[in-house]
Amino acid sequence: MYHIPIYKVMLVKDGNYKADIKIVSQPLDAYQILSGYLEGQDRENFLVLMLDTKHKVIGINTVSIGNLNSCLVHPREVFKPAILSNTAAIILGHNHPSGDTKPSNEDIEITRRIAEAGKLLSISVLDHIIVGEGFTSLKEAGNF
Repeated sequence: MYHIPIYKVMLVKDGNYKADIKIVSQPLDAYQILSGYLEGQDRENFLVLMLDTKHKVIGINTVSIGNLNSCLVHPREVFKPAILSNTAAIILGHNHPSGDTKPSNEDIEITRRIAEAGKLLSISVLDHIIVGEGFTSLKEAGNF
């Protein structure tokens, strides 16, 4: 007789992050949340801000931690917490420890891939914010 494993899928709250902003209505709002969360990080961290239908932040998840100048990211890992938390839209974010917020070709390409995956899942990718000395909004820059 073969024993089939039974799995339970759940989202586990890992703590709280205090932010002054509750609803994201512009890239600056997302930057203010992300920059505080990423403060002091010496390696690239790739994050996803999960939003409800009114763009209220319902959670933040660190998708990947890389090295000084790169971070491996796959759409599957971005959307896993978004699906589990019944997210309507997401904002991607990552830091550039160098301070230079100019997006790399890889930044632009992964954003496009994630946005395409989001369309299939009916989860809108609203923006991708690069945090450094200031920030860059890939949406405002026309990169996706």
